This record gives sequence, structure tokens and C-alpha cells, in this order.
Amino acid sequence: MNVKNAKYGLACVTSVGVRITPADRMAVQNSDMFYMQATSAETNVLNVSSALGISCLALTKLVDGSPIADFIGRKMRSRGIELAAKKVAQGGPWGYRHQFNIADSGFGLRAPRVWNDRAGEVGRTIDAADFDLEQIFVRDGVGILHLSGLICAMSEQTTKACVEIAEYAKKAGTLISFDLNYRATFWKGREEELSAAFKRIAAISDILVGNEEDFQLCLGIEGPEAGGRNLSDKAESFKEMILRVRKVYPGAQVLATTLRQVISANSHLWGAVMYAEGEFFVEQPREIDVLDRIGGGDGFTGGLLYSVYTGKPVSDWVRYGWAAGVLAASSLNDYAEPADEKQLLDIYAGNARVQR
Repeated sequence: MNVKNAKYGLACVTSVGVRITPADRMAVQNSDMFYMQATSAETNVLNVSSALGISCLALTKLVDGSPIADFIGRKMRSRGIELAAKKVAQGGPWGYRHQFNIADSGFGLRAPRVWNDRAGEVGRTIDAADFDLEQIFVRDGVGILHLSGLICAMSEQTTKACVEIAEYAKKAGTLISFDLNYRATFWKGREEELSAAFKRIAAISDILVGNEEDFQLCLGIEGPEAGGRNLSDKAESFKEMILRVRKVYPGAQVLATTLRQVISANSHLWGAVMYAEGEFFVEQPREIDVLDRIGGGDGFTGGLLYSVYTGKPVSDWVRYGWAAGVLAASSLNDYAEPADEKQLLDIYAGNARVQR
């Protein structure tokens, strides 16, 4: 895949909020100390590339004068992600704000729990007209635009914005990455509208990421036959589905999914499947230790996009994705922040020896 020389290697459309997590892997209901981070599924994907020196841009919206918005801006800048952000007035205590994601990491057989508080979220008002698309995609240039099903399905306005921005970027020569990320609560009552929008974006996407359910529920692709549900079965059924997706969306050059089996909150089997350039590439599941599982899938997509953008051999794309997912799961942050490429390659090789 050819990616043109551009000011921004990767860009995304996103609604950034904050995530608060109890200290020391405690549960939310019996904690009084919390760690706060700036987060969104889309910026988490960009973070792999930004940590490794690639210029990245997030198209978003912020509440003017909000200390949370200031926190988000500072954290994104510290992570190497530039913001193209329209600021809007809060409109009083019951006006706009940024989402709170309240979560714990779980421990052993106590599963992680996540609670999203998104009432009044300013990101729901994102509009394509909020951004100078000609400056971003034509004059500056973007290598890959990443979208996820979360921002695309957040509201009628963000759905329309994502379609318009994706189509504009595609015409400007930008590659389109789309992680389908189906969420039943977002789709309730909007199934027909969202199905049409997701199919429209998928039709111009170069990279599609999602699990079996995502492809079935978002794009209406026929699912696999009933059978065993171990990870090997899932890998094979995903291959069957990919061939059906390719018939409907022949422009998609890369299709990928992660494979995960939860042993405990601290231990998962982690693998991946990717189709690219007419071949399947499978990372057989390996047991990994987990500090916090949230963000593992975004880390995978982030590693995949980094390797595509930097021109790595096709066989390495899924390896970088797999390793970046492991890195995210080994951090209390919900994004992967590699020190360098060597760290990702060492993770992939299983080399956990001390680095001196």
C-alpha cells in the first residue's frame, strides 16, 4: 500500500474524554483514589505512531474554558497528537461537557467493569464544517484517516460528519481505516440509518478492522456456520467471512481482527488474523499477562496502521499490531506508548529480559 508523503501520517475524527481508574486494581465501588487519563478509542490508535515520532492529528471538539478540556489538550500534546479542535461554550452547568469513562481493571476472576457517562458530551455535535478540510487533507496532507464505529454512531451529526470527512479525505488521496466497533446501545433505534452510513464508509475504506459480529451487524455480511468457538475455529471462520467481505468491498486491501480468550483478568490468550495482498496472516494465540485489558484492540489497530504507514513488509503488519496490543494490555493506560520499534519487536519475540 502506497502512502503519500504528508504532513500528518495519521489523523482521526474523535470525541476525547477522560477515564478514571481505581488505584492498585481495586474495584470502583470500594475505592477512593483514582488515576485519570485523557482517552478516546481513536486517539488510542494514533498513539502508537505518535509515540514513535509520526505526526498525528485528531479532529475533535472541546468545551471552551473547561479544565477537563485543558487537561485533554495538555495530555494529547504530551503524547505527540495535535488537535484540530473547535471550541464551544459550555452553556451553563447543564450544558456541554466531556465524557467520563469510569472503569476498573479487575483482578483474577473478578472481571473488569466499565461505566460510560456521556450525557451532554460535546463530541456529539462534531460537524464536518468544524474543520478546514482543504487545509488538512489537500494542503497539509494526511497519510491515513482512521475512523471507528464509536464516533461514527455517536449521534446523527457525527454519523454525517464521518461520512463527509471520509469521502473528502479519500478524494484527496488519503487512505481510509475503519474499525467497525459495533455497540448495540449506539445502534438502538438507528439501525437502518447507521447500516447505510457504515456501508458507505466501508465502500471507500482501504483497511477494515472488526470481529465477526462487527461485520455481520454493521455491514450485513453473512456470518460463519455454527460450530466450535475456540480460537482456532474463530480464526478459520473469520477467514471464510473475509472472503465474503472482499466480494462486497473489493477496495478493502487489508482486513483484520484480534483473537482473545479470557483465562482471568490477569491472563489472556491473544492472537490475530489479517488478510492483505491476497494472503492470510495468522498470529496463533499466545498467553499474555494483563495489567489492564482496555485498549488492547486499539493498540492492535495502532500497530497495524504504523507498520502500513512506515512501509514495513506485509507479513510484519499483523506482528506489529499483535505486539502493540500486548503493550497496551501491559499498561494502566488504555493506549500503547512504545519507547521504540525494538520494544515492539522484543514483545513479539517473547524477549522479556532486562534491557541495559
